[in-house]
Amino acid sequence: MSEESRRQQRRERIRRRRSPGPVVYAAAKKVPEMPGIFGWMQRNGRVFILAGIFVMLASLGGSFLAGAFTGAKGGNTATATVAPTVECGRPVGTPNAEGVVRRYSCVPAMQIDHKKQYEAVIRTEKGDVWIALLPDAAPQTVNNFVFLARNRFFEGLTFHRVIAGFVAQGGDSLGNGNGDAGYKLPTERNAVHFDAGIVAMAKSSAGVSSSQFFITLAP
Repeated sequence: MSEESRRQQRRERIRRRRSPGPVVYAAAKKVPEMPGIFGWMQRNGRVFILAGIFVMLASLGGSFLAGAFTGAKGGNTATATVAPTVECGRPVGTPNAEGVVRRYSCVPAMQIDHKKQYEAVIRTEKGDVWIALLPDAAPQTVNNFVFLARNRFFEGLTFHRVIAGFVAQGGDSLGNGNGDAGYKLPTERNAVHFDAGIVAMAKSSAGVSSSQFFITLAP
């Protein structure tokens, strides 16, 4: 190869390194901003505090966004009664200063009626998040979520993992991504798609977390 050919090859390599890469058109896709606190979570990747989660038995004729604490509009809502404590679901941890236990023996026994509708309100320092639970699609998962909420498990915890425009994850008893309620949940497969605004339990190689849940902020 002549010296001139080598110089041409060097010039071509330099030109390629300096030329811009391909345009990734997918990156230009804008996810519509969600209303209220969901929009805030889409824009901000910040940890924030859970004040508690409240679960209600919804009237079949009730309005979903009816005032859970001020009286329903178009239907009645009633606070679900707490079932008697059972052996599986027995506290094994020491209560904290507020009397909250965050360690239980195993998956709690079924307390809910999977044929009925349940709603939950996640109260945070940034506002309330209303969610409709789906016991017909994931009865054991919903039953566990209701059990922990009724026993004030989530009070004072944080959304420890917030990625703007992607996900907000909370329910970790340790606040570092490794905490749970002391056991793992069985996997319940269903046809629910992960669109924006879906709530689901976190999963790792060890199994489905008993307390960590996430809210999707984009499809």
